[in-house]
Amino acid sequence: MSSSNDQVKQPPRDIVFKARDLAKVYDMGEVKVQALRAVDLELYSGELVVLLGPSGSGKSTLLNILGGLDTATSGRVSYHDKDLTRASDRELTEYRRYYVGFVFQFYNLIPSLTAFENVAAVTEISRDPMKPEDALAVVGLTDRMNHFPAQLSGGEQQRVAIARAVAKNPAVLLCDEPTGALDSKTGIVVLEALERANRELGTTTAVITHNADIADMADRVIHLSNGFITRVDTNERKKPARELHW
Repeated sequence: MSSSNDQVKQPPRDIVFKARDLAKVYDMGEVKVQALRAVDLELYSGELVVLLGPSGSGKSTLLNILGGLDTATSGRVSYHDKDLTRASDRELTEYRRYYVGFVFQFYNLIPSLTAFENVAAVTEISRDPMKPEDALAVVGLTDRMNHFPAQLSGGEQQRVAIARAVAKNPAVLLCDEPTGALDSKTGIVVLEALERANRELGTTTAVITHNADIADMADRVIHLSNGFITRVDTNERKKPARELHW
């Protein structure tokens, strides 16, 4: 890894997200919890970024604000020229529906629907969706599309969840501990699916993890601790997901 402070000339890139002096405080009755503190951040078009840090470092809070699931207490964050800080609830709902795909640690598949039907449930409410079978092909599940979640392994269910997220052709894919419930071998298969979606669809992808080994597959690694961004590293050579181990 080389630090972002190295003097390396980079070509101009389209900024997808820009955050300035972003802070989030949760009011827990008599206690106030400062989840984010003075965060400045840019995410660029088509890159794969890992947000790395221990539990409680602010990773999920930052991801939720970028995804329009939560709002900042102070500071500003924009998606292209759209100011998310000042967006109404309706505007945030439309933003999440049309522009953002989410992948969480737990798959949240509908048990009574097949893999194909779980993906189709999202494409039916999207503006310019992929065909469900094409999204499942991206994650390598063409031969499992007619299986129900109970007939799939944990890794396969997570790959269905990724297919569901990418099927609406989102500009941004936000993933919160997508391998957290999986063993290493299965987790790497899931990361390969994310890697392929990022590469083939050009979707700006951010992956939250506390697993430092996963950072090697990223374009950039954003380190968080105690609500602060402490460092941003750039990988001169990204490792393919298949080369990772932990």
